[in-house]
Amino acid sequence: MGKRVTYNSSVGVAFSFMMLLLVIGSCSSPAVEISRKTANWIENPVGISVDEELKLGWEITSQDPGTIQSAYQIVIASTEKLAAQGKGDLWDSGIVNSSQSQLISLDKNINKHEERLYWNVKVWDQNEKETSWGKPAFFEFEPESMDGKWIGAITEEDSRLPIGNRNFHQPLMRKEENKALWAEVEDLAKRSILLRNSIKVERKIEKATVHISGLGHYEFSINGQKIGNSEFAPLWSDYDKTVYFNTYDVTENINQGENALGVILGNGMYNVSGDRYTKFLVSFGPPTLMMKLKLHYGDGTTEELKSDESWKYESSPIVFNCIFGGEDYDANLEQDGWDMPGFDDSGWKPVVIQKGPSGRLRPQLASAVKIQKAFDIKSIEEPVAGNFVLDMGQNISGFPSIKVKGEKGQKVRLYVGEHLNSDGTVGQKRSGGPHYYEYTLKGDGEEAWQPKFSYYGFQYIQIEETNLPGKPVLKDWPTLTEVKAKYIYNDVPEIGDFESSNDIFNQTHLLINNAVKSNMQAVFTDCPHREKLGWLEETHLNGPGLFFNYDLSGLIPKIMQDMEDAQHVSGLVPNIAPEYVEFGGDFTDSPEWGVAVIILPWMYYEFYGDDRLLRKHFDAMKHYTEYLTSMSSDLILSHGLGDWYDYGDHAAGYAKNSPIALSATAHYYFGVKTLAKTAALLGYQDDFEKYSTLQKEIGEAFNREFFDVETKQYQSESQYANAIPVFLGIVDEQYKKDVLENLLLAIAERDGKLSTGDVGNRYLYQTLARNDLNEVMFDMHNHYETPGYGFQIQFGLTTLTEQWDPRKGNSWNHFMMGQIEEWFFQSLAGITVDENAPGFKHFYLKPELVGDLTHVAAKTRSPYGRIRSSWEKSEQQIKFDFEIPANSSSTVVLPISNKDKTTINGEKLQDSKWISNFKEIEGKVEFLLNSGSYTIINGTE
Repeated sequence: MGKRVTYNSSVGVAFSFMMLLLVIGSCSSPAVEISRKTANWIENPVGISVDEELKLGWEITSQDPGTIQSAYQIVIASTEKLAAQGKGDLWDSGIVNSSQSQLISLDKNINKHEERLYWNVKVWDQNEKETSWGKPAFFEFEPESMDGKWIGAITEEDSRLPIGNRNFHQPLMRKEENKALWAEVEDLAKRSILLRNSIKVERKIEKATVHISGLGHYEFSINGQKIGNSEFAPLWSDYDKTVYFNTYDVTENINQGENALGVILGNGMYNVSGDRYTKFLVSFGPPTLMMKLKLHYGDGTTEELKSDESWKYESSPIVFNCIFGGEDYDANLEQDGWDMPGFDDSGWKPVVIQKGPSGRLRPQLASAVKIQKAFDIKSIEEPVAGNFVLDMGQNISGFPSIKVKGEKGQKVRLYVGEHLNSDGTVGQKRSGGPHYYEYTLKGDGEEAWQPKFSYYGFQYIQIEETNLPGKPVLKDWPTLTEVKAKYIYNDVPEIGDFESSNDIFNQTHLLINNAVKSNMQAVFTDCPHREKLGWLEETHLNGPGLFFNYDLSGLIPKIMQDMEDAQHVSGLVPNIAPEYVEFGGDFTDSPEWGVAVIILPWMYYEFYGDDRLLRKHFDAMKHYTEYLTSMSSDLILSHGLGDWYDYGDHAAGYAKNSPIALSATAHYYFGVKTLAKTAALLGYQDDFEKYSTLQKEIGEAFNREFFDVETKQYQSESQYANAIPVFLGIVDEQYKKDVLENLLLAIAERDGKLSTGDVGNRYLYQTLARNDLNEVMFDMHNHYETPGYGFQIQFGLTTLTEQWDPRKGNSWNHFMMGQIEEWFFQSLAGITVDENAPGFKHFYLKPELVGDLTHVAAKTRSPYGRIRSSWEKSEQQIKFDFEIPANSSSTVVLPISNKDKTTINGEKLQDSKWISNFKEIEGKVEFLLNSGSYTIINGTE
């Protein structure tokens, strides 16, 4: 390789790097390869903010164990050709002696609006073998301004919408004065509209880019071809604070000559104006559009087409659309070719200029919502004559799509739901109704349709007086030739998987993740039908499971922006974000929910090693902490929902088994503890000292208020009450063993079953897991009774439900009780983050052999690549298989004692060149493993 010159001495060497080089330095290795290049965690992002710090990263692959990057070189170039040649005409890092391959900072001076820059990287391994430059990646910055005008069919003033009022929720919506207020709204203010314009191109185009925001949602086309493949764009936000726009490279879509631009607008969460079922009413204004098309010509000049007075509009064939109530479409109102060149729009109306939303326009970098799967009909029943119920086989979030033949004016109504009434028809009483989709035929052969601006949670579709596939045909009915259920959710990579020899655990994993996907809709919703709101507690209480299963590096920053946008002037972070509706009281202010603003960015740091969210939102975190302090009395909080939906003979809702004040104060402590750690990490010494002191004082107040020294119990003696002080380290060490014993007694009193709910589950599960009580955890969940996941499986459900007993609950598509995923990955498979080396640069593999399990396998993907952990147990041996990605390392802790009968990749364990730091601790062995794939076999004595 030749002599290296270090250009960036500030870049640190990775965990145990020198020791790893000594271990593996003599081992031969094939050339390493770079498999994935990202900028701010995204491959080839478009719309990066010029104000944000840009960080690059890459994954390294190698077939040889022990691969460690020893140096890298990055080039930034103005053209793809230069970057491919390793020539950085804009920036060249030189050769940097470092194992760092993620979160490489760049000089902000290269950030230029609308500039697409190409970059490349090559690396050297520990044996000084270098990669080739490979295929370049790129990143493109946001436009300098979105200087189009907000346009639509009607102004805010003329719409008569009660814009800005967030108090229209049940039961307030039933008040006559509120009904009258919404009844005055102009119909045009709720209608979907078509907008069009055209541009003539007579010169060669080098590049064409569109920046567009259509609210609530839009579909955009050029010359009749839809641009992008997302649904419900842009993502939801608090439109008074943030408005997202999308950027598309449309170079290949622009033709010489006339080009037509078409946009369809729907209401979304921007304009929830009712007329069918709705959880609440809120409006930021009538549907509106802002866009800019920028053409870069070969001669160096540019031309722009913006949203302005030159556009025209017409009502669309979508005659009704509401995110809560459904959608109706009349195909007889279609205007063929409306978004094609040459269309006669002389009868269309000129748009009006609107005020538009007041929020800041931001590029949407989080993944879009897309159609991910399509389900065919599983079975058809006819519970009532002429009334058919289609079982699509899976409870999902989404909408149906149809192909139909019939006569002009015939209608097909699709009534969807996730459960059936006692008579076999589709029910919506639990999930909110009426919600349906109606299509009016134009009578022109086979017609295809699917909704654009509404979705629901459903497994069943009810259709009346319509011919269906495989059924006798009646000539007076329209005929459906195809029905599918389209499953939609954010297009984040699914990186995790878990399976075992226990069918309950396997099915539980599927139940939870089907519910997670159904509720990943720009925010993490509670349910995909009744509320569709971003309740915050599930983001941190289910956080580890979410991070193990999905690449959320791009979505969580958006969730954090939602929280900061929702934060009140007082510092309160409300229970939901975006806060489209102000429920008031504990449903607006519960510490278990609001503390997500502190805990979630810390989890993000643990899983990605990226502290930018902590830095960006540190003031919001502090502000919320100060708010909680102001609400406390002697550092005790007494408000909130507590362990929501805890289990017992009582009706589900507010916590009944454990004190509200205990739960609220514990989360106050948790938030302050995490804030103190954050301050230490970021080097904010004054804040660290302040919040460390406050943490100690809250812990002392908590124990004075809730701990009984005589009984060694926390107030109410419930599972949750005794678990959370242990989890958080509030309990004095001298009493910890006694509190754990009392926790076990509380579990035994319920025949080994849980009594916790939405909030308490994680603390109960992890207190057992982290205190060598995994056998208790196993028994608690290895059954088909309620409360437990097995009961839901036996009940025949395909998604996790709101209540432990689905017969009593409303929603059958909630993931809030899914905290067991953390145990699957972190305990059974043993994949555990190292807080001292975040982002899986170093991590732990410490699987637990529990119960009658004979097999466990899990995988996830870290910023460095795939991590895999599996084990199999028989009477003769235990076999472990591990995969550690290149340029990272893992400390392995195995529950084996006969080390002399243990081999790794065929070599005796202690003699293997691949391990170091070997220890024996309390019947377990511990050692450090470098990257690679390993099979460890432990024979019985």
